[in-house]
Formats: sequence, C-alpha cells, structure tokens
Amino acid sequence: MHRCPALVIAACASGQGKTTVVAALARLHARQGQRVRVFKCGPDYLDPHWHQLASGAPVEQLDLWMTGAEDCAARLHAAAQDADLILIEGVMGLFDGAHSVADLAQRFAIPVLAVVDAWAMGGTLGAIAHGLKTFRPGLPWAGVLANRVAGERHARLLRDGLQDGADWLGALPRLAGQGGGPLLPERHLGLVAAHELPDALARLDRAADALAATPLGQMDAAALKRFAVDFAAQPQVSVPPLLAGRTVAVARDAAFAFIYPANVQTLERLGARVRFFSPLAGERLPACDAVWLPGGYPELHAEQMAANRVLRADLCSHVLAGKPIWAECGGMMALAESILLPDGHELPLWGLLPGRVTQQQRLAGLGPQQLALPQGVLRGHTFHYSRFDSTAPVATRTTRPGQGVAGDAGDAGEAVYRQGSVQASYFHAWFASSPAAAASLFS
Repeated sequence: MHRCPALVIAACASGQGKTTVVAALARLHARQGQRVRVFKCGPDYLDPHWHQLASGAPVEQLDLWMTGAEDCAARLHAAAQDADLILIEGVMGLFDGAHSVADLAQRFAIPVLAVVDAWAMGGTLGAIAHGLKTFRPGLPWAGVLANRVAGERHARLLRDGLQDGADWLGALPRLAGQGGGPLLPERHLGLVAAHELPDALARLDRAADALAATPLGQMDAAALKRFAVDFAAQPQVSVPPLLAGRTVAVARDAAFAFIYPANVQTLERLGARVRFFSPLAGERLPACDAVWLPGGYPELHAEQMAANRVLRADLCSHVLAGKPIWAECGGMMALAESILLPDGHELPLWGLLPGRVTQQQRLAGLGPQQLALPQGVLRGHTFHYSRFDSTAPVATRTTRPGQGVAGDAGDAGEAVYRQGSVQASYFHAWFASSPAAAASLFS
C-alpha cells in the first residue's frame, strides 16, 4: 500500500478547461521540485503531450473499460510509489458514459476537483457545484475551480454563490496565447501537440503562474495531504514472450504520433525489440520482422511522406517477403493510393493498399471498439474525420462494447482490411487488453 495525494480533475462537460488546469497544476508543482505523475481518462493521444511537458514524466491512460480496472489499479500503485502528486484528467462530463470519470474516482477513492467555465455565469456556479458534489452519494470531493473569470468582482460573485465556502478552490482568468488566440490551440482531432509549438513551455508557465494565485495553487505539499489516497499493490500479470527474438519497427514522428506508451511496453514485455523510425525525416525502414504504422496526421504531411520513395520501396519489399504490417488509422491512410483533401486537392500516398482516402470536415467515426481475434479480444477506440474507399478484402470488423465480439457487415464498427501480410483499420488498439492478440498482429 502506498499513500499519495491525488486529484481527479473533472467537469460538467467537455470544453471547460480541464486540460489547462491539469497542465498548469502539474507545471506549478514540477517547478517546485515535486514529482508529479499525470494520467488521462479515456482514449487520448494529444492532451498527454501537454501533461508530459508540464510534469516531465510519461503520461498513461486510465479507462475502466478499455484498459480495465486491474490495469488502472496497477498503474496508479506504481505511480504512487515515487510520486509526490498524482493528477488524473477526466473526459467529457463527470457522469458521462457507461464507465464514467465518477466511476473511476469512486472506485479508487480519489477526490474530484470540478473545473467550470464561468465566463458567462454568476450564482449558478453554486448550483452546478452542488449538483456535481451531491448527485452521486459517496463521491469523493475536493472542490470547484472557476475558469475564465473576468476579475475579482466576478470571482466574489461566484464564490458567494456556493452553498459551502470550503468548496472554493479559486478562479482562473481567461488565458490566451500570443496574438490573443487560445492558450492551447486546437485542430480537427483535438489539441495541437505541445512539441509543435516552440513556446509551449512558456504557455504552461503562464497558466501555472495564474494558478499560483488561487487557493489551490497556494497549497504546499503539507496542505495537499488532505487529498491523500491509499493505492493498493497489484499482482504482476505475466505476459508470454510471444515476440521473443523479433524486431518491430515503429513509425514515430509528427505524421505518426498516436502511440500509447503502454503499447510499446506491451510489445517489449512480449519479448520484441522495438526500433523507431521517422518517415518524415526520410529514414529507411530498419531491419525488422514486423512494422507498426500508428495513427497521426498523414493528411498534414502527405507530400513529404510521398517523397520518401525509398521507404515506400522498403515497405513493398517487406510485404513481398511476407512480413506483417499493422497499420492503425493514420497509418492505414498512409498506405492508401491517394488522399483527397477538403480543398479539392488530391495527393499521392504510398499505395500499398488499393483505394482513396477522403478527408472531410464531418466526424466519420468516434467511440470505444473491440476487435475479436482467435488469440483474444483487443479493446480500443476509433476517432477519425476521413473515410477509406478500398477494394482490399475486409477480414473482419470491430464491434462496439455490448454488441458481442462477432463482427458483421452492419453497423458493427470499423473494417479490418487484410491484403497479403498487411492488416489495417481505423481501429486504435490498446495492446495490453490482450497481449496474445496484439502479438498476432506482428507474428
């Protein structure tokens, strides 16, 4: 058993400023020399970039369905062994979904800090805070932080509206980046990754400085002990060395950035040697037995990717040799013949799979998914704004939770294409949910 201060940062809905508050709090305490570990609830590749920059430590996922309660417990216990503070960013609203943030907080007895965008609000903050605090009996509660507050008078109105003054943890002003834009800018799949902005750390410092003026930000290590939680030890789950002696080459750069650290850890626990390479940097395919092309933003880098003809030739030779490729979402898009962008331009891609990707402004897929394979069921998710029209054979389909594991041609989920040794889908897999099934993708 290890005891460590911990907070779940949640909200009544998306867009309230959870990511900014978590990153600011992590940066504030990391600057003070404290060891901060940040987790993100639910599937998300982009917010963790900011939290890793803020905390200086890797960021992992917690999800009662996708990763499982036992996996969550093991990761939290491991973090508590050497952290001074654990922060968990929620997803959507506090009570949203079949496996909600509230469920996670209650299961592990972690206090909830509610962030509320109070820009156009007064005393109603009190009603929202009271509702979030009392809706679920027994929910651990830390307090409320008002976001985008206009000034001291506005903050007083908000604070005075609370039924319990002890719930008040402060007010953050509206924070903007250079030129008045959002502090953490967005694009179609979510936040712009921190490594894409040269002033990313300065943005986080601005948020941390603002938070330092609040009651929450003024809590030192001793004061944070009021949020201390006991995290129990978990038995180590053994993983068979199904990939022992095999090398898996993993594309990793701005076009292929959607990689969960736990997936790499799972490959290594399976016995694989993982070698990263960058298609955008013009690198060739390393000597390997299998390839993983993760998701990312191939639509933003199509011309640069297509220019790496040597890599395309390496991938073709890899496939002709019967060696496996697993391509997820953006990785699958990269293997298509071409991509049609919203502005009407069509650009060539690597052409290892027949068909064209059409990038659109409307969401095409979102939500948890599972993939049944003979070796087990992989859990994961889908999130994309494009569609892939291909004549490649569809080997199976994913399903949604609760629909069973036998895919069909109806509204079952995402197609899993299989052509030769290439398997590709919009499905993002969480490898740790079934290491044996994950190993089969690279065997």
